[in-house]
Amino acid sequence: MSSKSLSPLRGVRVLSLALNLPGPAALMRLKTMGATCVKAEPPAKGGASGDPMGAYNPGAYGDLHAGVKVVRMDLKTERGQAALHKELARTDVLLTSFRPSALTKLGLEWKALHKRYPALSVVAIVGAPGERAEEPGHDLTYLAEAGLVTGLELPATLFADMGGALMASEAALKAVLQQRMAGKSSFQEIALSDAANWLALPRTWGLTQPRGAVGGAHAGYRVYPCKGGRVAVAALEPHFAAALCAAAGVEVQGLDSLFKPETHAAIAAFLASKTRKQLEQLAAAKDIPLHTLAG
Repeated sequence: MSSKSLSPLRGVRVLSLALNLPGPAALMRLKTMGATCVKAEPPAKGGASGDPMGAYNPGAYGDLHAGVKVVRMDLKTERGQAALHKELARTDVLLTSFRPSALTKLGLEWKALHKRYPALSVVAIVGAPGERAEEPGHDLTYLAEAGLVTGLELPATLFADMGGALMASEAALKAVLQQRMAGKSSFQEIALSDAANWLALPRTWGLTQPRGAVGGAHAGYRVYPCKGGRVAVAALEPHFAAALCAAAGVEVQGLDSLFKPETHAAIAAFLASKTRKQLEQLAAAKDIPLHTLAG
């Protein structure tokens, strides 16, 4: 059975109050798993989206909300509160991304919700866990705290936000599973800082540090220059490394050889002499994991 035909959340209704990226990305995942997804947004002037994402990247907003029913609610008004509770009465999982104090002001703290809607589960996305949930922060600050900002350049993508979205969708699955197996609802807090720390574990273990096997110390796992661009080589396992070395005419004896400067230099010289097309052909012929990139 293909993954497209799997719909474990068919019949499950999810309501999201979460704006920006992590919440909508989690909702996007839940939608692909068959959930009926509703997104409540605050009103915005001029008919624009009430989610900031709709203003600074309409394309991303469109992708994130494909197949999602978006409704407008001003939760600070009686009318908005009435509309919200009408939705909550038929919701299985509520997704939020407000600070705890904001949820309390809106009457949406877990104890109040659980008392009013015993079958409702809540997945609350926050920046940092526990007492730190009130602190201001964003993807970049959580990545920096986790040791994933190593220079002045910004990270290539929003790792904490997207990792947090995956953790939030996983939490929603857990909630539905518990509802079905034990008949109990649940509250789960998902912190973006925890997502960043999870993604940082390989670096914490030293794997991606400069002296680590996938941090640049292993000659078969690096980005090298080649004619017309660059080549990302991932020949880490012994048989891949052996194929790379054989193609480059480099003699190695054991794993230690792949960490020696002379091996790095020889492989670098070989790759620098080849065009992107030649390297792609070599990869196909010799079963070497690599991908060429423009300069």
